[in-house]
Amino acid sequence: MLKRLVLIAALLSAAGVMATAQGPRRVALGDWPEARGPHRDGRSDEKGLIEKWALNGQNFLWRAPYGGRSAPVVLGNRVYVQNPAGAGDQMQERVMALDADTGKVVWEYKFNVFQSDVPPHRVGWASPAVDQDTGNIYVMGVGATVSALNKDGKLLWDRSIGEEFAAFTTHGGRTTSPIVDGDLVIVSAAISSWGTMASRQHRFVALDKRTGDIMWVASPGGRPYDTNYSAPTIATINGTRLLISGSGDGGVYAMKAQTGEKVWGTIIAKRAVNTGALVVGNEVIVTHGDENLDVNELGMIGAIDGSLTGDIKTVKWAQKGDQFGFSSPVVDGALVYAVENGSRLKAFDAETGRNLWTQTLGTIQKAPLVFADGKIYVGTESGKFFIVRPSEKGAQILSEVEMPHAKDDNAGQTAGIAEPIFAGAAISRGRVFFVSTGGVYAIGPKAATRPTGTAVDEPAIKGQGDPAWLQVSPTELVLKPGQAVKLNARTFDKQGRLLGPAAGVAWTLTGLKGTVTPDGTFTPDPGVAEQAGVIKATAGALSGDARARVARPLPWTEDFESMAPGSSPPGWIIVGTARTSVGPIDGQKAFYKQPDETIFKRYRAFVGDVNLSNYTIEADVRGATRRRQMPALGVTAQRYSLVLYGNDQQLKIEPWEPETHRSAVVPFEWKADTWYHLKLRVENMPDGKVRARGKAWPTGQPEPAAWTIEKIDAIGNKKGAPGFFIDSEFGAYIDNIKVTANQ
Repeated sequence: MLKRLVLIAALLSAAGVMATAQGPRRVALGDWPEARGPHRDGRSDEKGLIEKWALNGQNFLWRAPYGGRSAPVVLGNRVYVQNPAGAGDQMQERVMALDADTGKVVWEYKFNVFQSDVPPHRVGWASPAVDQDTGNIYVMGVGATVSALNKDGKLLWDRSIGEEFAAFTTHGGRTTSPIVDGDLVIVSAAISSWGTMASRQHRFVALDKRTGDIMWVASPGGRPYDTNYSAPTIATINGTRLLISGSGDGGVYAMKAQTGEKVWGTIIAKRAVNTGALVVGNEVIVTHGDENLDVNELGMIGAIDGSLTGDIKTVKWAQKGDQFGFSSPVVDGALVYAVENGSRLKAFDAETGRNLWTQTLGTIQKAPLVFADGKIYVGTESGKFFIVRPSEKGAQILSEVEMPHAKDDNAGQTAGIAEPIFAGAAISRGRVFFVSTGGVYAIGPKAATRPTGTAVDEPAIKGQGDPAWLQVSPTELVLKPGQAVKLNARTFDKQGRLLGPAAGVAWTLTGLKGTVTPDGTFTPDPGVAEQAGVIKATAGALSGDARARVARPLPWTEDFESMAPGSSPPGWIIVGTARTSVGPIDGQKAFYKQPDETIFKRYRAFVGDVNLSNYTIEADVRGATRRRQMPALGVTAQRYSLVLYGNDQQLKIEPWEPETHRSAVVPFEWKADTWYHLKLRVENMPDGKVRARGKAWPTGQPEPAAWTIEKIDAIGNKKGAPGFFIDSEFGAYIDNIKVTANQ
């Protein structure tokens, strides 16, 4: 599950348990540590910034040829960007550190995209987040891998949210950027797991920034309509530190940042919200670009009272009819600036919502606004970068520079057009940094300014009063039979501030066989190969819990005969909404995927430890057909899938389905309503490559001596959980699963 230095992690984890305060958070003036800057609202306090520039001319500092679609972040003299690297079967996602003075590469870290539906041209959607406390860099890839790197680009830990929570990563590629708060790094995605989290929801996951342990998981909303990439923010309202973010269900939610407790929520759209919220005092400015709940007009900008609790049904003001679908707004005193999808910049009165003026910048817009030194810095998808001086009466365009014409399609755009700009700029030490699909740009003075002081100086705040919340951590566990883990129970006050270790804790187990000692050490029964349940801590009137699944050691088999019809194997990461369970077929039992015409007809499932390597998975599969539409059915090992495609009559090995250069394909004739046996063997080779080999044959017939299909992967996946893949509108079965270590 994690790459870590065990001793260091244990010491750091122990230090975290002894913490007694929230914060502090200090950001030096000149740093831009997250996608929306030090204040997390697109605003900079720097002065004396440039008003004009020209390509290779006035105030042009450098261009580095590392294009992408996410925003740069800056700490000290380092610019960090996230983008795609390579092409075809060599494509990976990448994090880079560039020298802020020269644009030269200091280091780069590459990682694979796997078991994801995100297409190659949308890789690198999210932006990194840099922690001032440790200097560490946190990234979330399009495949929902969360990684922590040190300042030298070395991997500290990583976590496969894609496998652990069956993350829903779609063709849109939308991925939220991480945000750091105290000892937490917080990410979000449309995910599902097991038990009470088996349904797909847009969830927020907080991880210990030093170890990668999951500290809390929040499910504040409902079933998502889509993935999203709303920029999260953190603000204190009425003394409570709130994490505020849009969600995939059309809502905007506020949660206590250190515990994940939902404080309020409001549904503002019939599709996902992709824009970040803007906090002005107790007022929260929200925007979206899709269907409203009450009128036919698309899009809205409005204000809600962020001091409320529960489900918020009313707005303080709202203007509907403009699609603010992608670009997050900024505030300048009593004015709010926002740019709608057609690249028309608008000003609104923050108190009343009255539209004051409109200024056309281009024709299509994704990038959010950045406000600094009385000016707006923003790029457009039309391939221009603007510097605009806004006021209450109108906008003055100070600079309008067209980007060079694109040489390739690395962001899914047509080569030959001006390089589109999808993400916001970063302001740091007198300079402006931004990313187009073709490169990273730095504009401003040759010598960086030397601002002193802090942009953010939030003191440590201690919890006060009686305990109001009990948190058990780590809160999501994957264990082996007999593997002990030490759990910590901590209490927080009513405003979500840490009080300290809970006293007088009583521990109980639900759905698990094992023992828990008074100090919170849980040991699952070594005689039970697979189980899942809850470890509950109770202290007085408060209780909290952690969820644990115990994964079977290799080798293991499953024929489902001992399971009750309608049940699911304990701890399997399957989408509950996809209507899967044990069911009868041909006088026996199998794992059954019910007919489904919704998006849930297609899904990936994962079973067991994500750290497994060098193993073989086998299973029998069977799918139904109607209207000449056949299913696609497969098994997964070490992040490679062996899949029978019915309509194409093909057998494929796929690590990353949309990147077809990565797939091995052979013709294979097979029939619906007939059992076939699949066998996939993946092995790490001495030369660093990974070999995946597969075969398929009618169940009951002799196994073919030779492998049917083979893939040698030069940048292969070295570990990963077993699982299976189903895409079937009319139902499918999987049976007789067998997972063994390679011999």
